[in-house]
Amino acid sequence: MKHPDKLLTIGTAVYDDYDGVFFTLQSLRMHHEICKTDDVEFVVIDNNPDSPSGQATQAFCKWIKNCNYVPYTLKKSTTVRNEIFRQARGKYAISMDCHVLLFNGALESLLNYYAKNPDCKDIVSGPLVYDGLDEKNASTHFKPGWGSGMYGQWATDHDNLHKGEPFEIPMQGLGLFSCETKNWVGFNKTFRGFGGEEGYIHEKFRQFGGKAICIPQLKWMHRFVRPAGVPYPLILEDRIWNYFVGWLELTQDPHHEMIQGAYKHFHNKIPAGSIDHILNQAIKQTL
Repeated sequence: MKHPDKLLTIGTAVYDDYDGVFFTLQSLRMHHEICKTDDVEFVVIDNNPDSPSGQATQAFCKWIKNCNYVPYTLKKSTTVRNEIFRQARGKYAISMDCHVLLFNGALESLLNYYAKNPDCKDIVSGPLVYDGLDEKNASTHFKPGWGSGMYGQWATDHDNLHKGEPFEIPMQGLGLFSCETKNWVGFNKTFRGFGGEEGYIHEKFRQFGGKAICIPQLKWMHRFVRPAGVPYPLILEDRIWNYFVGWLELTQDPHHEMIQGAYKHFHNKIPAGSIDHILNQAIKQTL
């Protein structure tokens, strides 16, 4: 990483979601005082820059001071977010989906945590608040376990949310997360498509010597509904590949409970024999 000349990088990866980028960045610039200063830069990684939405996103970013628009077409994948941290000039970096809004005080709470934890090796998240704006029942973390085609389900630690102090969690959804830029551990570069990174990246930070932390004041809202549909391909086999490759990277053990759990959960969700082929290819590539 280059020597940081900003305090904070706020990055987002986008694929045909001009509206999301527009409202997310404008909300940050209008409602968060630090985003009006030169301490903050914005990084937009556009994974489909040649589309009409991509061209509109590029034109919009030219209006924003300290905004680095980066077209990225090497592949379409969740690993595009690695580019946020590679491009970042901030000492600290946030990755947030291009359709996420932050509550007042969220950025201050994050920077205060970093000020108290120099050379921070943690992956830091906050509670997800749903559309009804019920902050008392925000989802503070993912509860480990297989269900609905993924690992982890939204859950709330009411006691720690009420106490208001940062606390350790097993994992969290990745619509918003942060770390000290120099300590970004990275998504596996062989990940394909989208999905499978929750839990994996949190365990990778733990193996690096850090923790997964929830800051109760780092509240965020995520637009889940897509009336026009999701514009990028969602292929279940890609997600399965990511689970196998990611956890083989971390455990070096094809018999590990995470590998076996993924196999059991997905084996009857794709054509017969496919999951064995995916697992064998993942083992050959990773071990």
